[in-house]
Amino acid sequence: MNVLKSRETILFAAILALLMLIATRFPGFVAPTNLLNVWADTSPLMILALGQMVVILTRCIDLSVAANLALTGMVCAMINVAMPGLPVIVIVGAALIMGAALGAVNGLLVWKLSIPPIVVTLGTMTIFRGIIFLISDGQWINAHEMSASFTALPRIQVLGLPLLGWTAVLVALIMGIMMSRTAPGRAFFAVGGNPHAAVYTGIDVGRTQFWAFVISGMLAGLAGYLWIARYAVAYVDIAGGFELDVVAACVIGGISIAGGVGTVVGTILGALFLGLIKNALPVVDISPFWQLAISGAAIIMAVTFNSRTGRTKGRIILKSAEIAQ
Repeated sequence: MNVLKSRETILFAAILALLMLIATRFPGFVAPTNLLNVWADTSPLMILALGQMVVILTRCIDLSVAANLALTGMVCAMINVAMPGLPVIVIVGAALIMGAALGAVNGLLVWKLSIPPIVVTLGTMTIFRGIIFLISDGQWINAHEMSASFTALPRIQVLGLPLLGWTAVLVALIMGIMMSRTAPGRAFFAVGGNPHAAVYTGIDVGRTQFWAFVISGMLAGLAGYLWIARYAVAYVDIAGGFELDVVAACVIGGISIAGGVGTVVGTILGALFLGLIKNALPVVDISPFWQLAISGAAIIMAVTFNSRTGRTKGRIILKSAEIAQ
């Protein structure tokens, strides 16, 4: 019964129902090849959502992930234009380091200055976008300016799935192991679940939140390279507003905004649900405005489900305490 009631099972069933509904209108959409393409298209959202998951688990939020992606991606494109012979793996490494550094800025401001995370990341989101304009002078970098190796990496097919899609699988596996099998993973849950109790167990709450922002930034940096290389274009407003989709994927996937509750599988399913909506509804001739409405309704239902679950658990705890007395 617990399996049937779990968020992941319910969300998986909703995804299957959505696929069956789409298949009645456009059967070709559920073809294995197309579904693999949908997974690849949704991979940047999955990667960003997994980073955001860690931040939200610690009772914070990172609204600068899309701006981090855009800035890191622009820098990667500029490096490639300036040094087309530079190995792509070096550029990917630079993207990871730069993304982590941008995330560390957020983490330090939250940790050392005790500024609310939403205020910090709203500010750095604007700063990062401004830096993109300054370093690029508002100019676009297009496909013909990028080297073939730079744009080819995410498109390499392995067992029918582009490397972009396999990257999301690898990130999910690493995050799953970290969150379930390592001390830092348990610390993220502890800080979000009860920060006061976490202090008594020897966990530094501020430091843990700092590392959550670093992980989120690092994954945003990785997504930055993958996004720019996949779509072969870099400009100031790339991924504009995408941070809202990232937060939505986490919430729909069962990550509690109050912190301390969530899973990697739920986050992946939440991102996949949004990815299916964005890819499928245009195919069946549904207006983009309805896409937004459906996404918004899913978020509201997810938050309501989370809050009701939390209240139910609270009542169970209180009843247990009364029985003990």
